[in-house]
Amino acid sequence: MSLDLAPSPFAPERFPDLPAIAGVRLAVAESGLKYAGRPDLLLAILARGTQAAGVFTRSATAAAPVLLCRESLRTTGGVARALVVNAGNANAFTGERGMETAWQTAVEAAGLLEADPEEVMVCSTGVIGEPFDAKALTRHFRDMLHGPEATWEQAARAIMTTDTYPKGAHAGGQVGGKPFHVIGIAKGSGMIAPNMATMLAYVFTDIEAPADLLQRLLNECVADTFNCITVDGDTSTNDTVLAFATGQGEARVREDMPEAVAAFREALHAVCHDLALQIVKDGEGISKFVTIRVKSAPDAAAARRIAMSIANSPLVKTAIAGEDPNWGRIVMAVGKAGVEVDQKRLKIWIGDQLVAENGAVAPDYDEAKAAEHMKGREIDIAVSVGEGGGEITVYTCDLTHAYIDINADYRS
Repeated sequence: MSLDLAPSPFAPERFPDLPAIAGVRLAVAESGLKYAGRPDLLLAILARGTQAAGVFTRSATAAAPVLLCRESLRTTGGVARALVVNAGNANAFTGERGMETAWQTAVEAAGLLEADPEEVMVCSTGVIGEPFDAKALTRHFRDMLHGPEATWEQAARAIMTTDTYPKGAHAGGQVGGKPFHVIGIAKGSGMIAPNMATMLAYVFTDIEAPADLLQRLLNECVADTFNCITVDGDTSTNDTVLAFATGQGEARVREDMPEAVAAFREALHAVCHDLALQIVKDGEGISKFVTIRVKSAPDAAAARRIAMSIANSPLVKTAIAGEDPNWGRIVMAVGKAGVEVDQKRLKIWIGDQLVAENGAVAPDYDEAKAAEHMKGREIDIAVSVGEGGGEITVYTCDLTHAYIDINADYRS
């Protein structure tokens, strides 16, 4: 499916040049589980002692691989030896059989690597509710282990479903004069909403960092990157962000090294932010990329509720698709957010133009100018709520007929 979709208008000209990460070996294969003629299985082999951290969906119907990864990270204290990802089948809502499939996948990979099964992170993405046998994946592991190494681009393509382009990002830095790298790949284009967005994202670094520090920094970075994007307001059963620190580079970081922590956090955040924006810019059926800024809300939680109410409103999103500066729909979305708002303090901008203030349309509002902004590919909406300190920036896209076409045929 992913190879037949119209490309996103925001698709990059090419996949970025990403350096190798010491302690990471990639392999891909065609499992045939759903797709034909394309790799849909990724195996990342990690150096012994690699530290791991994860953030997962808050869905009450979380998929078997999510449940397994959560438990494995708790069991090991954050140690990983491998990552296995399959595309095309989510292994979600598949009962005990689904848990057995995820566990057997980990067992088989661990056996080949002489590791504990809990050190193998297993992830799946695709159709919900369709059980499959672990052998569909595990029968390829030996060849993947001994076969040619894959590139970052091949790895990113192997985890795609309805994505129209592979997603990769890189940031680097120095700690005590010693360099380190952070590489990330991700998939995601539909069923995108916090907490988190429907997506898989994997971040690899050669820095030496303990798992508890890695987990803290990942939590912080996810909060205003992957948890600030939405395509359709639907939270997936399989959302997963995993970070792996192989410790095979020269640089190291500890909690008692504040400058080093800051440098590493900056690079980690940059990669998460880059991937998050790429996911939105590949939103199913996208024609517009939308940035929504909310400020002066009572607190951060209120700002988030208002921003997400706007970003997830079908009426707002379809107006954007139709290039209609219907600011009344933004007023509606603010009002339904469940936050107490003084209408006389509410201000709304489309682009750089003040649209509404003092409980009514702004005196100098020029609809033709607003309409011109709506014709662009990148749309900016800003809302000032009052005099509070809460603010947030979230990212979304428009809602077009192409989104319906993609999701109406998703299982075919």
